[in-house]
Amino acid sequence: MTKKTQEPHYIFESSWEVCNKVGGIYTVLSTRAKTLQEKHTDKVFFIGPDFWTGKKNPLFKESKTLLAKWRKSALEYDGISMRLGRWQIPGEPIAILVDFKPFFEQRDEIFGWAWENFRVNSLNAYGDYDESIVFSWAAGKVVESFYKFFGLSKEDNVVLQAHEWQTCLAALYVRKYVPEVATIFTTHATTIGRSIAGNNKPLYDHLPAYNGDQMACELNVESKHSVEKQAAWNVDCFTTVSEITGRECAELLDKPADEILMNGFENDFVPSPATKFNAARKAARQTLLKVANTLMGTELNDDTIIISTGGRYEYQNKGINVYVDALNRLRWDDRLDRNVLAFVMVPAWMKEAREDLKAALSNKKYNPVEAGAIGDPRITHVLHEQDSDKVLGQMNWLDMHNRPEDKVKVIFVPCYLDGNDGIFNMHYYDLLIGNDLTVFPSYYEPWGYTPTESVAFHVPCITTDLAGFGLWANSLKGGPSEIEDGVKTVHRSDYNFDEVSDTIRDTILHFSQMDKAQVNAARKHAEKVAEKALWKHFIKYYYKAYNKALAKRDERVKR
Repeated sequence: MTKKTQEPHYIFESSWEVCNKVGGIYTVLSTRAKTLQEKHTDKVFFIGPDFWTGKKNPLFKESKTLLAKWRKSALEYDGISMRLGRWQIPGEPIAILVDFKPFFEQRDEIFGWAWENFRVNSLNAYGDYDESIVFSWAAGKVVESFYKFFGLSKEDNVVLQAHEWQTCLAALYVRKYVPEVATIFTTHATTIGRSIAGNNKPLYDHLPAYNGDQMACELNVESKHSVEKQAAWNVDCFTTVSEITGRECAELLDKPADEILMNGFENDFVPSPATKFNAARKAARQTLLKVANTLMGTELNDDTIIISTGGRYEYQNKGINVYVDALNRLRWDDRLDRNVLAFVMVPAWMKEAREDLKAALSNKKYNPVEAGAIGDPRITHVLHEQDSDKVLGQMNWLDMHNRPEDKVKVIFVPCYLDGNDGIFNMHYYDLLIGNDLTVFPSYYEPWGYTPTESVAFHVPCITTDLAGFGLWANSLKGGPSEIEDGVKTVHRSDYNFDEVSDTIRDTILHFSQMDKAQVNAARKHAEKVAEKALWKHFIKYYYKAYNKALAKRDERVKR
């Protein structure tokens, strides 16, 4: 007898990044929301922390009438203070922002409850653990309150999906107090895996030898690891985002993932038709070249190859160190016969935009070649503690100073490109489209949205097979993906830094020697790769997870 396939009628998702743009999980949720909302109109609820009490959140539009009776009941009878409204993203799903601060008074009781019911060890907690646990407790209570207020039952197929360790306790709370709700926990990166990689320990070659609990103690992340591990073991469906992170889960959490939920996206932010796309690309290149020429006192033209890397400032995990090293190797390569302008676009501890650069850019009569370089020709903004910055430190070590004779010039853009940075005043996407090539040589990257975004804008990219996206790109080809395919996937391990750096250098050099037809073909292939990563293709894995969670729920409730 075949088992029936079930779909949810109500979907709750809890995440620290709901209406809170912090990292890649924001992109996962915000791009997928439209696909879910179209099928389950206003039956999809995103629960996030309310950091904007008394202030306007630009990502959230509050509604005083939306589910007003429930909101009032939740405050009066459950002690939950929350704001309801619409997340200002495509699809405009319902967002529930919870004021979790009042629950801090119950922190010790919450910690005790977590230990007594699920053996979550909070004894060695510090930093953001307390805040996250209290928020996730409140998020669990939100689901419970909704379920009971509207008189829902097992037949209503309610699902809660909790993202990352920060919301694990929400899933455990619901598992305990609303057992009819099916629970899913998604780890986008294991606490231990990220910690091992971030502490310069070899992760991959030694993965089978690591004991997750022991490493959690050694790296002082015992409490985060504990709640993550217990969630993985106690939810109805445990998921992660790539095969490579799935291996981490099996080894470090002692629990294989039940389903792999690859990260898709929507391409509605890519300019269309071709006339708009080409105009946006031209505007981006003009801006990038103008800032670079003004800063360095050069006259680089549109024949210059423009390259960038971006993402969070995780120096080793994101492979920023390899990127800078590869550019230095390219700088000394006699085979290079074109100018290369490379950007490092990662937010650092930025103080302000450089006033001298701002003034020069706003002066229409300013002649960069006559004026020469302005101050340090390698950075666009002023940093706090600039002398200890890792990017500039590596460039100093390698004697990279953007001299006139250097064919490879590297500029550090250490700010959030939100359209108001003071120098470019354009969003990251609006600059990304102007690149010829991007490089994301990650060492630790469960999926990798930056290369996904790059190919969406038809920009070929270089990534590694330690990134989920890179492995997926290889799977499309059935072997190592090359730059002609739109994505160059470099083999990376714990110990082959030099080989990776040389391969990136050689790939950029090869790209610089491709003719216009070859470049256009690579750009077309990048676009095709991006199309295969749309949510309309990847959403099916979520429905498999929903079905598994609901089936497991049925087994539990029967017992």
